[in-house]
Amino acid sequence: MQVGIVGLGLMGGSLGLALRETKMFKSIIGLDMNSLHEQQALSLGLIDEIADFETIRECDVIVLAVPVSAIVQILQSLPPLRTHTTLIDFGSTKEQIVRVLPQVIARNYVPAHPMCGTEHSGPKAAFKELYHNKLMIMFDGLDSGELQRTLAKEMFIALGMQIVHMPLAEHDHHAAYISHLPHIISFALANAILQQEDFKNILALAGGGFRGMVRLANSSARMWTDIAEQNQQNLLQSMQNFEQEMRKAEKMIQESRWDEFFEWIEQANRIHRIF
Repeated sequence: MQVGIVGLGLMGGSLGLALRETKMFKSIIGLDMNSLHEQQALSLGLIDEIADFETIRECDVIVLAVPVSAIVQILQSLPPLRTHTTLIDFGSTKEQIVRVLPQVIARNYVPAHPMCGTEHSGPKAAFKELYHNKLMIMFDGLDSGELQRTLAKEMFIALGMQIVHMPLAEHDHHAAYISHLPHIISFALANAILQQEDFKNILALAGGGFRGMVRLANSSARMWTDIAEQNQQNLLQSMQNFEQEMRKAEKMIQESRWDEFFEWIEQANRIHRIF
């Protein structure tokens, strides 16, 4: 079989490396809108060859590892695929993508979300262990063909991933809290520091805690703008809930209610007894 990967950055490039280890596919071809990324992916051995989209369409498995807005555009522009072709997208949001999915490719299509990544991007950030022992979210109740669902699942298992099934709407709600909101918080913290006149002196004092908090602020602006647009309502709800907690902490500190503040922190500590 042949697999075609559209998007050769961290996710797509790492997939190419990992799939090479599985030996599931005779060849791994790739495409990226950035020609430099294509050449880097080829020289780094992430893919066997660069291909155009017409060639990618003929692959047995096609994986879309691009920002969610690009996934929507690609899905809407695709002509009917061969009956045995499996089309997978790795988008971080799903409801909006599935809503615009053309019916002519519904049986080919298997939506999935790998719960992994780093704050780095581009082919040079790729590494073959990215997917190993990570969660892969799959979705039931869609029109995906049995062949396509089975092949996608076999591929994810070969990558060493743990598969979790979840409804689309539930996924987008949960992802807003455990993935999308933390990125917004990291961006906000970084910008709050950078707005200070003496931000270089502040950063000179930074330790592991701060670095951990702003690590995500290095993430792709294009990708996270797309995610915020696609998951707008769920993200806004998570931000409002977070703001309520921040206001609660602010009020307790303003009013020197230290016993309540202590209890508020202890309540937060509970998450580490669960997670």
